[in-house]
Amino acid sequence: MNVGQAIIDATTEVFSTMLMVDLEVGKTIEGRGGDIPANITSMIGLGKDIRGMLAVHCPASVAKDITGSFLGMEVTELDEDVKDAIGEIANMVAGNMKISFAEDGKAIEIAIPTTIIGDSFRTSGMFGAHRVVVPFTMNGEVFMIELKYICSNGD
Repeated sequence: MNVGQAIIDATTEVFSTMLMVDLEVGKTIEGRGGDIPANITSMIGLGKDIRGMLAVHCPASVAKDITGSFLGMEVTELDEDVKDAIGEIANMVAGNMKISFAEDGKAIEIAIPTTIIGDSFRTSGMFGAHRVVVPFTMNGEVFMIELKYICSNGD
């Protein structure tokens, strides 16, 4: 199972079909390290064969662009619409990954997204988990999709 490619496939599919946006894909980062610049993060817990967390990390400008594409209007502040839109992106990416992993024989359960807005925050937990981060560029600005996970079979 190539987790980085699963993130890329799921994310590019969501953005091309739901937002009509083609993304540039950056170099996949595996393991620890690197701060993630974000003003808004939406996280979804994963359970069953792959336990962990999928997170969508966005600077404010990207989050507003995504929301504007969803709503068909200009968005000027990080409000409830933005939290809902980034949560829905996380939900759709996780849903696409669920399908991809099911084809690989791995079942995943998806929780409800939780969204955080702020200028300085850090998440922690899941000692021993694998970590994969894929940067994407939309309208010249970078956002990231991160997956921290543990497979029930040790993959």
